[in-house]
Amino acid sequence: MTPEARTKNAVKKELDKAGVWYFMPAANGYGRAGIPDIICCINGYFLAIECKAGRGILTALQERELNKILAAGGAALVIYDDPSHFRALGTWIAALQLRKKHDYMASQI
Repeated sequence: MTPEARTKNAVKKELDKAGVWYFMPAANGYGRAGIPDIICCINGYFLAIECKAGRGILTALQERELNKILAAGGAALVIYDDPSHFRALGTWIAALQLRKKHDYMASQI
């Protein structure tokens, strides 16, 4: 298992522990380049997570996508394989779970 895969697994463990809905977009060359590793919805709030290991740095495409998410009102985190980052993720999850849920629902068509 690669160091980045270990980071992704640790993030998924935190998300599972908190009961967070998430998915991991396929990174097989057919999707849009730069999409974050993990997409979450926490209490109605959008959170994108990019996982990095070691001294990994964001690519220009990853930075572009994270900035677009922030501009659209979502939240975006870059999580490295560092215990302090996993604690920060836990804090983010808890904060979003405590926020008031959005007062709207998707309409059925």
